[in-house]
Amino acid sequence: MKSADGVTMTTYQLPYASSGTVDLLVEERGEGQPFLLLHGGAGPMSMARFAGMMAGRHPVRVITPTHPGFARTKRPDSLNSVRGLAQVYAGLLDNIGASDVTVVGNSVGGWIAAELALLAAPRLAGVVLVGATGIDVPGHPIPDTSKLTLAEIMSLSYHNPNPFRVDPASMTDDQRAFMAANRAALGVYAPQMTDPTLAARLAGVAVPVLVISGDSDRIVDAGYGRAYAAAIPGAKFELLAGTGHLPQIETPELLLETVWNFGHAGQTS
Repeated sequence: MKSADGVTMTTYQLPYASSGTVDLLVEERGEGQPFLLLHGGAGPMSMARFAGMMAGRHPVRVITPTHPGFARTKRPDSLNSVRGLAQVYAGLLDNIGASDVTVVGNSVGGWIAAELALLAAPRLAGVVLVGATGIDVPGHPIPDTSKLTLAEIMSLSYHNPNPFRVDPASMTDDQRAFMAANRAALGVYAPQMTDPTLAARLAGVAVPVLVISGDSDRIVDAGYGRAYAAAIPGAKFELLAGTGHLPQIETPELLLETVWNFGHAGQTS
């Protein structure tokens, strides 16, 4: 189904594990080289504006799925890990026959992207990890957001949280339900925000990788981002000024320029 603003919404039924299927809700915008955008714990709406900006500026096909369980979508009980989600997205790329894909993942979406780089390398052109979680870095602990209020999470997530603050009292029942579903799903997939095996496994990544940190990110700081890049052969690291954990929301122009230059230096749209 294609909306008036050119967004196509499709539910793909994909095989998962040894039995059963998973329904995956996917939005698509534009045509051209595919970009797969993977949201973090903030949910699919945290990627929507950036997806529209990317599709509007460049000749690209922007694919933005909703991780099952987020935004009140269905999640099979057997799908309960970040690696499982990466398997689902490898299946999606196979299903749609996508190649030369650039994956951009934010927060836990970056963790999924890192796992996907280990699973679907032949289909990938590169991976961009934006404030990615997933590895253990001594001295750089990740806050347990399940124990924080929305105001506390916002303070850790933005360089300047004031324009993005939301008064919980002003939220609708649907908004509260969506937020509760997002937090519950995140707790299933990533009860701990790290996998102690991931850093060592990242040595097997064979596609170009860019690791991006915001200089004001207090969820995963720049030192954590640099350690992530160091764990991946040949990975590059970029620090975004005046930016927190969600650059696709706070500094989308800067993020888009950085992502585009990573794989498309010298090209114009």
